[in-house]
Amino acid sequence: MQLNLKKPICFFDLETTGISITSDRIVEISILKVFPDGKEEKKTWLVNPEMQIPAQATAVHGITNERVEDAPTFKMLAKEIYSWIKDADLGGFNSNRFDIPILAEEMLRAEVDFDMKNTQSVDVQTIFHKMEQRTLTAAYKFYCGKDLQNAHSAEADTIATYEVLKAQLDRYEDLENDTSFLAQFSTRQKFADFAGFIKFDKAGDECFAFGKHKGQKVTEILNKEPGYFGWLLNADFPLFTKKILTAIKLRAFNQKQS
Repeated sequence: MQLNLKKPICFFDLETTGISITSDRIVEISILKVFPDGKEEKKTWLVNPEMQIPAQATAVHGITNERVEDAPTFKMLAKEIYSWIKDADLGGFNSNRFDIPILAEEMLRAEVDFDMKNTQSVDVQTIFHKMEQRTLTAAYKFYCGKDLQNAHSAEADTIATYEVLKAQLDRYEDLENDTSFLAQFSTRQKFADFAGFIKFDKAGDECFAFGKHKGQKVTEILNKEPGYFGWLLNADFPLFTKKILTAIKLRAFNQKQS
């Protein structure tokens, strides 16, 4: 089934040095950009993470320190990669909980002001888990009838993710061929940040989703405990989470002044 798109969508996959959003780095990124007229463009970049790739990570994706030794750093690639995605929605497999948060961190470290205000995100894994409860390799076999060759290479996983989504639309009548619907359907819970530290309550207000203030409104806690904001900024939280906290604090300050 051809995707019904109002704007381009970039399916992407990352291979990284590990699974920490704040401390691990990208070693490979592949993007498949699909346009409303059905045209497709794809590109894959190897990335020098400027740190050693642990053996356990290499065992998963096969990318060694030697392969990325002469590759550009993410900061060198950031503007080019951003030019691919800035006008598009995003799609991936477990992308809402891993790939997008990691990408946001890398972009902010490279001083590219990355945000998702006008971007929908379609997480094909969430659709799959809601419907069938399996992995990408199983999903590819189940929906497409194919064996996933070169699993855990960014390009193979990216193309498989795109093909699985199209097959899901063919299989499930309840799924609307619309990016906004798919983005909402593939979102588990609405968060203000990518990493899930700040969620929205039923009234649409930002609340902490962790720690001693879990479930309490961010503005109320920052007002009662001014020092907590400083602690959050100095602690090991993702850069994007800190950016959102700063925006909330600034918004509350401006509301007081008006």
